[in-house]
Amino acid sequence: MKKWILPILISVSAFAIIFIPAWLIQPFKAQTSQTVKYAYMLRRFSPWLTLLLSAILILILIRNYKTFGRWWQKAAAFLLLFICLFSAWFARQNYFQWMFNPLKNPAYAAASKVDFVDPSDMVLGVRINGEDAAYPVRLLAYHHLVQDTVGGKPIVATY
Repeated sequence: MKKWILPILISVSAFAIIFIPAWLIQPFKAQTSQTVKYAYMLRRFSPWLTLLLSAILILILIRNYKTFGRWWQKAAAFLLLFICLFSAWFARQNYFQWMFNPLKNPAYAAASKVDFVDPSDMVLGVRINGEDAAYPVRLLAYHHLVQDTVGGKPIVATY
């Protein structure tokens, strides 16, 4: 059992390094400047940390491979290695961008025709040349950008 503690700890750590930033930066979840700072710090170092943890785990598993006598021990070692290597691959992906997908075919409606915005909803408001537009923050939270024309001028509203 003792030989499994370090490999399990390494795999869990590698997974935590990629999971924590994704968990901290979720749409509609309260965020502070400290949590965002921490998430981006982990995100910045995660490619190197997960690679280092994967290399250490590979060395440990090679060193202990002959002691894995039963099939389930070899399967467990493979699973731990898979988790660590997956974390190393995932750390090199732009998963923050995956969480915020652009609208493929945005549709706009006059405020008098909109039935999905409550009076208590926050909106991002724009007024140009006497024309008003409002974009619900609830919808912008997942997309962050909206391209529109307001008052005859093209704009990009962001949140």
